[in-house]
Amino acid sequence: MESELLACGEPLIPGLPDDIALDCLLRLPVQSHPSCRVVCKRWHLLLGTKERFFSKRKELGYQNPWLFIFTYQKGTGKMQWQVLDLTNMSWHTIPPMPCKERICPNGLSCVSIPHKGTLFVCGGTVSDMDCPLNLVLKYEIHKNRWSVMNKMSTARSFFASGIIDGMVYVAGGNSSELYELESAEVLDPIKGNWKSIANMGANMASYDAAVLNGKLFVTEGWLWPFLFSPRGQVYDPRSNSWETMSASLREGWTGLSVAIDGHLFVVSEHERMKLKVYDMKTDSWDIVAGSPLPEEICKPFSINSFECRIYVIGYSLHVAIGHLRKMNLKCTSRKKWCYLVEWEIINAPQAFCGWSPSSSQVVLG
Repeated sequence: MESELLACGEPLIPGLPDDIALDCLLRLPVQSHPSCRVVCKRWHLLLGTKERFFSKRKELGYQNPWLFIFTYQKGTGKMQWQVLDLTNMSWHTIPPMPCKERICPNGLSCVSIPHKGTLFVCGGTVSDMDCPLNLVLKYEIHKNRWSVMNKMSTARSFFASGIIDGMVYVAGGNSSELYELESAEVLDPIKGNWKSIANMGANMASYDAAVLNGKLFVTEGWLWPFLFSPRGQVYDPRSNSWETMSASLREGWTGLSVAIDGHLFVVSEHERMKLKVYDMKTDSWDIVAGSPLPEEICKPFSINSFECRIYVIGYSLHVAIGHLRKMNLKCTSRKKWCYLVEWEIINAPQAFCGWSPSSSQVVLG
């Protein structure tokens, strides 16, 4: 069809060479595709499906960030993935996950390999049952479809996960026998197989996890009231070994985290929602200069990052974008730098009112 239209001399955009016209059309917000594809046959061929649109973008080397948010409605039990185009700030959806069981939106774990355009969903819990899953799903943005991968060796919920050198690591969590796990395993996404790695040395579920300097950091988080210091473990894939997290790191890890510029940043739930950063060299925490998380972002929330931007998604899917800047200090203190954050609010459409975020990932496509 495309070659026939080209033979007829039908241009993509009258008056423009096709390569320039294609560059324009591949920047269109996905939400505008239904109206744009009725313009002509060639536009319909390009914009008729998300698969064709993103495949063409991949072919031409586009690498724009898209924020994928797994959302749910507590009252109705509905779940869906919403995608925010971080270039045009417009929204669209993707196909539902191919799950036989009705899963609980909490308890599963999501990770992504951004430059590959892939998103992984692992484990979770069957709704209304304390029954963890070993399900593993992969979404590919350029194909706009899900595929079912080999299952984890152990069913898990509320566990740690992270990507290190293109490999998917999972650790700890709750088991089907309702006790906490110490086992861990790794998935090779290319070969599709799981293999066991060293045990954590502590049976624990995960509140949060982060990959920093090639290691997986896992914390069980603070529980109210603060009666016991939280546990934390650090995995090094080079030695296939775990070690106990430093007391300063695990006790200061009081919120959800992202890793940027080789540092761990946490939106603290116990310090007026201020952003703070951990300095590994001094084993200490510092408050990041700037305002706290805007009040429009209400719990529950999810957090992710790309380059020097932090994305915090709150109730009703309002998004706070934290623009992070590193500043040099002109003094003789022990530090030669500090960070400053400036927040920008992206209000979600009214249709998202009442929806809550469960997980979020940035994928390039």
